[in-house]
Amino acid sequence: MLVAELAEFGEPEKVVRLKEQPDPGEPGAGEVVIDAELAPINPSDLLNMQGLYGAQRPKLPMVPGNEGIGRVVKCGAGVNQVKAGDRVLLPTPGAWQQRFKVNAKGLFALPAGVDQEQLAMLRVNPPTAYLMLHQFVAPEPGHWVIQNAANSGVGQCLIRLAHAARVKSINVVRRPELVEPLRAYGGDVVLVDGPDLDKQVRRVIGNGSLRLAIDAVGGTATRRLAGCVQDNGVVVNYGVMSGEACQIEPGDIIFRNISLRGFWLRRWYQVAPPQEIANVYREVSMKIADGTLRVAVEKVYPFRKIKQALAHALRPGRNGKILLRFGAA
Repeated sequence: MLVAELAEFGEPEKVVRLKEQPDPGEPGAGEVVIDAELAPINPSDLLNMQGLYGAQRPKLPMVPGNEGIGRVVKCGAGVNQVKAGDRVLLPTPGAWQQRFKVNAKGLFALPAGVDQEQLAMLRVNPPTAYLMLHQFVAPEPGHWVIQNAANSGVGQCLIRLAHAARVKSINVVRRPELVEPLRAYGGDVVLVDGPDLDKQVRRVIGNGSLRLAIDAVGGTATRRLAGCVQDNGVVVNYGVMSGEACQIEPGDIIFRNISLRGFWLRRWYQVAPPQEIANVYREVSMKIADGTLRVAVEKVYPFRKIKQALAHALRPGRNGKILLRFGAA
C-alpha cells in the first residue's frame, strides 16, 4: 500500500514522498481494517510539514494528515459498533495512507447518503467553528459575531453555524472579489479588511451587540478585530496566517477589558469528556447531513499526485478546499 511520508521539514510538495509499505494484514480481536477514501489538505497540515505548527515539532519521519474518511473492509472478533461497509473517520494523525488496521474503540459509522467530500472535512473545520462560536461567548439571537479569513473552511462553517444559532455574521476578507460569493453563501455582512474596519462595522451594526471576534490571521489583524468588539468582548485566535504574533492595543485590554483567548482543537480533544466530544460530532454531522454545513471544494487529486495537490493547496487565491482521493490498497 502507498503511504505519504515526511522525512524532513520544508516546502510540502518538495519534502513529501510516497512510499510502498506492506499491507497491515488481518484484524485481530477488537480491530478493524479501513480503506481510506478521501482526505482534505488543511492549513494545519501544510504548517505541520513546514515545521511551523504547534508548540513542538513532530518527530520524523511521520505520515501527515489530520482528517479524512474511509470504509471498514474487515472486522475482527468482538467488534460490534461498526461493520464492514460502514464509512468512518480515519485514524489521525497520519491519515494520508491507503489502509489502516486499528483498534475499533471510539469508531462510529458516519451517516449514509451524505456527500462524501463534505464528510471528509468533518473532523477539523466544523467542530472548530462550532466550539469557537459556543464556548467563549454564549450565542444570543440577534447578536453579531465577526471573523476574518471568512472564505476559509472554518469561516464558511462559522457563517452557517451562526445562522443556525440566529446570530448575524460579519465576515472580513482581504480581496474584494470574495465579497459577493460570501454574501451568496449566507454571510450577513462581508467587508474588505483595512485600517477603518471598526468604522465599517459600526456603520453596519449601529448599536448592535458584538461581543465575539474570531481571528485566523494574527498580527495587526487581531488588533483590528479587537477594535470592533464592544467592551468586555472576546477575541479568539486559532491561526496565524500572517506569520506574525497577535497584536492588541493595551488600551483595549486595560480600559475596555477585551480578552484575547486561544483555541486549538487538539487540546480540546485532550481535555473534553468523551460524551462532550460525541455530542459535538453528532451535532455537526447532522448539519452536514441536512445541508446546513457545506464547504467549497476546488479540486480533488488522486493520492499519487500528492505533490501537485500540495502545490495547489499552497496557491494564493483559492476558492475551495483541495482533497486527496485514495485508490484501493
